[in-house]
Amino acid sequence: KTGSDFLPHYLHRVAAISVLLRAGDDDFSLGTLGAPGDDERTLVQSFYHLIKKHTPQLVSWNGGGFDLQVLHYRALINGVHAERYWEQGERDREFRYDNYLNRYHSRHLDLMDVLALYTARANAPLDALAKLCGFPGKQGMDGSQVWSAWQQGRIADIRAYCETDVANTWLMFCRFQTMRGAWSPKRYEEEVERLRAFASAQAPKAIHWQEFLQGWDESQRFYRLRRTDAGSSNTRS
Repeated sequence: KTGSDFLPHYLHRVAAISVLLRAGDDDFSLGTLGAPGDDERTLVQSFYHLIKKHTPQLVSWNGGGFDLQVLHYRALINGVHAERYWEQGERDREFRYDNYLNRYHSRHLDLMDVLALYTARANAPLDALAKLCGFPGKQGMDGSQVWSAWQQGRIADIRAYCETDVANTWLMFCRFQTMRGAWSPKRYEEEVERLRAFASAQAPKAIHWQEFLQGWDESQRFYRLRRTDAGSSNTRS
């Protein structure tokens, strides 16, 4: 029908869900829900269970254009319970005007959507923008390769890709929070260093975190060079 093998949202299956949880002063965790052999219903229910348990602010990159819709459809198909996520003020008045379904509030913050001012033609890819900011970007795999990896039984690689994607999203959120004045430069540096320390601790036993750190160092070198060149150009002009 479309000339593409990219399936409509409702026909996608969820193979992995990775999350970064950040709360309080020191509570930081990053990983993939469930076990590699878990079925789709278990994975999706685990995600909505986290929402019920923590009522977190959700931060995504194009979550409002793809990820959450897929989760909606697959939750419906699999008979998943997600009452906290779908709350719109019936039981909790705080959700009446600020809920996970409201595009223009921040209980779910789709960074791609906000930065583009809700204009699709201005959307930026996470990989490219992360690298321009001096962050690692995608390493080893991107979303277009997930289907072939699944066919080859490479679920561990898919889970690893999802984890580094979450890490890139978090780094972009840190930069966004600083840009809009919600965080001080000191808080920004602390949060970025916290993630780097996590990746460094995981790297000896996980190659995707080794590649993530290598990509980060490379992006940082180019980022510093661009800033130096820009400064030199301004001085000459």
